[in-house]
Amino acid sequence: MPIYIIDRKFSETPGESLQPAAEGVLSMAETVPPKSAKKPRWTSLEIGLLTVVSLLFIVIVALIVLFATQRTDSDAVCTTADCTQSASRLIENMDANVDPCDNFYQYACGGWLKKNIIPETSSRYSTFDILRDELEVVLKDVLERTVEGEASALTKAKTLYRSCTNESQIEKRGGAPLLDMLPNVFEWPIATDNWETDYGNTWKLEDAIARLNEKYGTHVLVNFFIGTDDKDSNSHIIHFDQQTSLGLLSRDYYTCTGPYAEPCRAYEQFMIDVAKLIRTDRSLVVNETQIREEVTRVIELEKEIANATDTPEDRNNPVLLYNNMELGVLNANFSLEVDTKVFDWSYFTRKIMGTVGVTVPDTERVINYAPNYYRRLNPVLAKYTKRDLQNYMVWRFVMNMVVGLSRQYRDTRKAFRKALYGTTSEAAVWRQCAIYVNNNMDNRCGKTVRRGGLLWGEQRTDGRDDLCDPGGVHQ
Repeated sequence: MPIYIIDRKFSETPGESLQPAAEGVLSMAETVPPKSAKKPRWTSLEIGLLTVVSLLFIVIVALIVLFATQRTDSDAVCTTADCTQSASRLIENMDANVDPCDNFYQYACGGWLKKNIIPETSSRYSTFDILRDELEVVLKDVLERTVEGEASALTKAKTLYRSCTNESQIEKRGGAPLLDMLPNVFEWPIATDNWETDYGNTWKLEDAIARLNEKYGTHVLVNFFIGTDDKDSNSHIIHFDQQTSLGLLSRDYYTCTGPYAEPCRAYEQFMIDVAKLIRTDRSLVVNETQIREEVTRVIELEKEIANATDTPEDRNNPVLLYNNMELGVLNANFSLEVDTKVFDWSYFTRKIMGTVGVTVPDTERVINYAPNYYRRLNPVLAKYTKRDLQNYMVWRFVMNMVVGLSRQYRDTRKAFRKALYGTTSEAAVWRQCAIYVNNNMDNRCGKTVRRGGLLWGEQRTDGRDDLCDPGGVHQ
């Protein structure tokens, strides 16, 4: 059977027909496929990979060159001025004569201990105390320097400093400043006669605590303050807390045994000496036996107050401290009773806030930081008379005021300071006054400006320049 091969090329002559090939012979027309497009040499992926490899190669080469040019000496030492000074200070503070395996502390700090001794005015000394001393020198310079156009707050601070350092005037006045203030805090019964008649019949615990708080910043029995809400930093809220300070350093001291026996005796004698001095200045009879009996009750009361306070360990958890409630709830659930009279928390709060023109309703939210303390305090107060409580509260005020009076008054605390802190002399007057100004005229209210490295309150932009404008409660 003949095999026909179809040539894909059309004949050039019209009408030309297909011709049969010879039998058994395969005849094919050679065909050349169409020439395809030129294939690219590199794809985009290959170009990208080549680029990355090239960059890595360059980086590696650069690192090799950099490493080769660096110093290879493993004992290279920093020789800048800062490094030299730091190394010198470290070496000076060391004691290379001590084997660190025997006494590492002496080896590391022996040089510093040899160069620095504890001053007679301090019970301790460290690098932080050195920095504090240097800061007080700067503060002294600020307070003694005259500057034109300074903020009025700074002027007030300087006025306070000058009055504190005016020793001749202080000696001339003796105890008069304290004696003038005692009637404002409903008197110190132990240092006056006829207290029950003059004050006792109308005395209220709320009035006494509020007056010491709002007028003199003395927080006894109840610690009232306004601060930022722990759970809302944009709001301020009233806080009630336990008494945060004691006449002695801690509740342990009130055992009055062992190492605490001498501080207790000195504390008792300090109170007796001040009471006798005030009664002498007032030309009153000094009955030391009666004074000692009242002082003994004051110390017993403070001991029980100390034991009622929460320990530092109890106050470590801020969540447990945060007890947000209405003022009315506080009034209903945390009662304090003295001489059958129940403490009115609402009245007490309004007594303080009324001094700045703020009205506080019973629906006001407050924070009670010390619910357990108030529960323990109630049976303590029930054991003592209003005279005992007034003696204690005003004593805490008096003991803080003594330092600013004449030498005769300041000397009553010498033995107490030595027993409590181990100090044998007082700091220079200018240093005491600089610390006093710095502690009592803080910069919380208003803007601050830098003066000689310290921050001071600047004059307010609303025309008010008071250093500590008592703010209300802002919800």
